[in-house]
Amino acid sequence: MSDQILKAQVLKAQVRKAHALRALHTPGAPLVLFNCWDAGSAKAIAAAGAQAIATASWAVAAANGYEDGEHVPRDLAIANIARIARAVALPVTVDLERGYGATPTEVADTVAQAIRAGAVGCNLEDGIAAGGLRDPGEQALRLQAARNAADRLDVPLFINARTDGFLLTAPFEHDDALLDATLARARVYAAHGADGLFVPGLVDAALIERLVQASPLPVNLMAAAGTPPLATLRALGVARLSHGPGPYLQAMRALEDAARGVAA
Repeated sequence: MSDQILKAQVLKAQVRKAHALRALHTPGAPLVLFNCWDAGSAKAIAAAGAQAIATASWAVAAANGYEDGEHVPRDLAIANIARIARAVALPVTVDLERGYGATPTEVADTVAQAIRAGAVGCNLEDGIAAGGLRDPGEQALRLQAARNAADRLDVPLFINARTDGFLLTAPFEHDDALLDATLARARVYAAHGADGLFVPGLVDAALIERLVQASPLPVNLMAAAGTPPLATLRALGVARLSHGPGPYLQAMRALEDAARGVAA
């Protein structure tokens, strides 16, 4: 078999996985993602019956001895994506944090590398390293660059636009004004290539309902203390629920407990 034919077959399989991931984002029937951090954890989650595999940047960083926030070298992050994608047959969506780049061009390069490594979805967040949120117009250019990179590779990448307004605001300050600001960002992001809206930190059922009803994009939440039960999220129309660093923390606690038992 020629290299050209093999590459065509690999691309066809990746496109099929990308379409499968997109189809899993159904409001009212949320895709539940138990996030992994390496090939081994991805295989375990797949064996448990997962529909797709997702990484969590915090967990990937911790598993490799780094702090979260793009402290993991990009080459290491991309190599990790490739190992995960080779280890499982499921669609793989990856946490690319801020896109590992100061400019839209650099973000596009990161996204292209992630796709070549086997990813069919990604998160791109609008938080900035110094704290706070990036200007929505600037973030729109970064999202559009990511979309253009995917289009050039002929892979319908599912771009999950993460916005951190609720995560960066104390829960007692979560209100309609913050929701309106989030929706304004969602509209801008949807017009520049985003496929989903990821709003970590939002747990209030009334605000979730309003967000889902008004968002131009399917809504992704992150499981945390206070998050409504899955049945409630279904009724509210949520399309995706991620578990972020929770699975890694749970696994490390179990490992630590087991190690203590051996040493006792």
